[in-house]
Amino acid sequence: MRISQTSDLWWKNAIVYCLDPETFSDHDGDGCGDFGGLIQRVDYLAALGVTCVWLMPFYPSPDRDDGYDITDFYGVDPKLGTLGDVVEFIRSVKDRGMRVIADFVINHTSDQHPWFQEARKSLDNPYRDYYVWRKDTPPDTSKQVVFPGEQDSIWTKDEASGEWYLHRFAKHQPDLNIANPKVRDEIAKAMGVWLQLGLDGFRLDAVPFFLETEGQPNDGDAEPHEYLSALRRFINRREGGAIFLGEVNLPYKEQLKYFGVDGGELTMMFDFMAMQSMYLALARQDARPLAKVLSGRPPIHTDNQWAMFVRNHDELTLDKLSDDERAEVFAAFGADKDMQLYGRGLRRRLPSMLDGDPDRVRMVYSLLFSLPGTPTLFYGEEIGMGENLEQPGRSAVRTPMQWTDGRNAGFSDAPADRLIARLVEGEFGPDNVNAAKAMRDPNSLWHFMARLIQRYRACPELGWGRFEVLKQRATSVLLHSCNWQDSVMVLAHNFSPEEATVEGGLNLDSGHPKLPKDAVLLDLLGNRNVELSEDGSFSLDLEPYGYRWFRVWQPGDNRLR
Repeated sequence: MRISQTSDLWWKNAIVYCLDPETFSDHDGDGCGDFGGLIQRVDYLAALGVTCVWLMPFYPSPDRDDGYDITDFYGVDPKLGTLGDVVEFIRSVKDRGMRVIADFVINHTSDQHPWFQEARKSLDNPYRDYYVWRKDTPPDTSKQVVFPGEQDSIWTKDEASGEWYLHRFAKHQPDLNIANPKVRDEIAKAMGVWLQLGLDGFRLDAVPFFLETEGQPNDGDAEPHEYLSALRRFINRREGGAIFLGEVNLPYKEQLKYFGVDGGELTMMFDFMAMQSMYLALARQDARPLAKVLSGRPPIHTDNQWAMFVRNHDELTLDKLSDDERAEVFAAFGADKDMQLYGRGLRRRLPSMLDGDPDRVRMVYSLLFSLPGTPTLFYGEEIGMGENLEQPGRSAVRTPMQWTDGRNAGFSDAPADRLIARLVEGEFGPDNVNAAKAMRDPNSLWHFMARLIQRYRACPELGWGRFEVLKQRATSVLLHSCNWQDSVMVLAHNFSPEEATVEGGLNLDSGHPKLPKDAVLLDLLGNRNVELSEDGSFSLDLEPYGYRWFRVWQPGDNRLR
């Protein structure tokens, strides 16, 4: 094993599971999930095979943006528990060999944060420069807003002082001035506290926004990428294995700079480009859009990684597709305007978008785990939860976790009208979809996902290997390989409801190990091995929405099959 390829880089083949404490499990019966409830569900996460829990914001907040409007970076929202409860949860997770990261919002605070309350008192208040202000009337910035229809400018006038403050998001979320060394110190101190309490890193929200310097003084010491690099060095001094998982929804060429020189800024980034092309491929039942995007993905430093996902906690953004391509995806998976959001995304979950087709759903999750990167799950995906479109905006997919078919889906003992959010109803509601039922059924999606996780963890090629799209003629099939050290995996996924025959071959001129005469493609998800010619060619059949995982293997290989 090469010195750089060790478990120290735990994020290279982790299983990240995102959950919101307030919608996961309610322990005290007030209708809102809490850390007491989370502690009771740690063994569930361990049984599934999760290796890293990503907590959505749990800090004190007016909760006008699901906790992303923070009033205290050092605290815990009282409705979720106490600092002791958080530490107990972290300890419980680590006792089972898992890690914990948490959302951290550097871009802005709530307008109720004490810093902003002080800042608006006077122009010479010590906290004034914690935020970004302008004296002159701003130009029309309606095209720069993040939430069309909810805001019409990125500047709002503060009547108390007569100046405008910058807010890339809602007007109740004023942007922090990261050019101010005092703000940088505050952010570092807060991160240091949470690392000391046991966190293994942070998911950084809206990274490009907080690194922008609009309205800030042109100071060479405020170079934004140097700031991100310095912050990364700080967290790794405090905790060597700590990571930054960044939200950067940009084309690959622009994303690369956020990894930094020698991988020294963000540790991981979500692959929005692959996710969006995947949905276009699903809509067309044609794997080529995804193959094209992945083939053009640039190489990254060994210490960095892509985070792959099918769904996250926001709208399913499709903003990097063309207008016509986005219209195709809308037509296939969300033709009703109420299913769409901001004209760029969908507020639905995968099972409902695929009409509950179990074969198609399983193919997509097999694909997720087979793509080069670290799979990231959003709570409830493992059981096939749907959405509640009666919830506003992004909240449609942020419904309570469905544990049982009993009262309030086993989420809370509170009266139904006191729940933090409404439950999913109908076909994907708790009567049909819940964790208890799924765990008892060996043929359920839950058991399928647990098996994929187990296989993924046993296949370091997927997290570490060199990815390559393999040529073949079936346009509905993505055929790719992952080559790591002396091992090669071949993976095939059929995006079509029709059977497909794949005539493919390993590219033996691109660094694959020389094939022994008796090598075969060993089936890792079943018992249908495929013959492999000495020149690397092979043939295999895929059923509708079929998927196959193989490893090049020969008799005498001592690896577990």
